[in-house]
Amino acid sequence: MSSVVYLNGEYLPRSEAKLSVDERGFFFGDGVYEVTRAVDGHLFESGRHMKRLARGLRELRLEPSLSLADIEAISLELLQRNDITSGEGTVYLQITRGAAPRTHHFPPAGTPCTVFLSAQRFAVPHDKRATGVAVVTYPDIRWSRCDIKTVNLLAAVMAKQHAVDHGVFEAIFVKDGAITEGSHTNIFGVIDGELRTYPSSNLILPGITRDVVLDVARELGVPINETPFHTHHLPQLQECFLTGTTTDVMPVVSIDGVTVGDGKPGRTSMALYDALATRLYGAIPAGGR
Repeated sequence: MSSVVYLNGEYLPRSEAKLSVDERGFFFGDGVYEVTRAVDGHLFESGRHMKRLARGLRELRLEPSLSLADIEAISLELLQRNDITSGEGTVYLQITRGAAPRTHHFPPAGTPCTVFLSAQRFAVPHDKRATGVAVVTYPDIRWSRCDIKTVNLLAAVMAKQHAVDHGVFEAIFVKDGAITEGSHTNIFGVIDGELRTYPSSNLILPGITRDVVLDVARELGVPINETPFHTHHLPQLQECFLTGTTTDVMPVVSIDGVTVGDGKPGRTSMALYDALATRLYGAIPAGGR
């Protein structure tokens, strides 16, 4: 059966959802998006996602007719209509500046934004977490507003394909020697027992899971230093892990073919995953480690 999606005020089968060829998301990547985790029909950290969405809309001067409360309600309705009320799922949201004749400047006032949402089931990668994953580095030559979750994702696409070409899980960006983030994840390292990660700025996306992991690290008493680690620090890494909405906490055991630590998921990484899982599910899921 075709899944049900939401597009500009209508719930309809995905196969019937159509966009204009004048859509600015198609021409310019002129829009923002969010991916929210759903567990047993409930949205995880929806408030943080909506706060980030609101900031992205302000930064791009997008004014959809729907409120944040409307978007949450549509998200929950899609979970119901697609029978994702138990187990794992994700809700994808995209808001663009709408359809208008192609010009680089904004279209005329009153041009309605395009609002699209969909929901689908999600398979948690517990098997990869149990063994840890390999990553490769990739030059970070993106524009300097990585803090906006824009649909213009070509740099991330090229980086992720670089990872696929090398048969690894993820590509991590390197800017002036500093490890910034992954193509669709944030990244942390552990050096001398201290958690290191690139600070929130215009150069990385303020990941929701990143923020939650920092919260639980504080609760667990893990020392935190929001300063970047660099490529010359890689041999010093005791542990490394990725975070993301569909990644949770994912241990990294190899970077550019060089083993991290003892080549196994580290104690800090797994303790942080356990704490995150407790927030997600109320307990560590069976087989979750």
